[in-house]
Amino acid sequence: MTLLEKQILFPRLVAQLIQWLESNGYELTFGEAWRPPEMAKLYEQRGQGISNSLHKSRLAIDINLFMQGNWLSKSEDYKAAGEYWESLSTGVYKCCWGGRFGDGNHFSIEHQGVR
Repeated sequence: MTLLEKQILFPRLVAQLIQWLESNGYELTFGEAWRPPEMAKLYEQRGQGISNSLHKSRLAIDINLFMQGNWLSKSEDYKAAGEYWESLSTGVYKCCWGGRFGDGNHFSIEHQGVR
């Protein structure tokens, strides 16, 4: 798939994830979605990300989960959501959950080897 095709697909998949979350009792707020290149570079310098982040390509979003008003702050709190997100993968695109690399609230579509 091209970058544009993935960018068009991504919000549709996020909508499916949101519906799944709500049907499973979660509440959510959005964290960071699009990230300017300068911010990605700053995060990398701080050891908080990578300069080629998929947020720059509009293929990643950070979602903050809550249950009964309580913020779920640990990566393991996102495991069910992450596994659901990964289940949306096909042979054409791969949905990646950040909990596999210590960033539990990160949801993305792999592009050019970046998750």
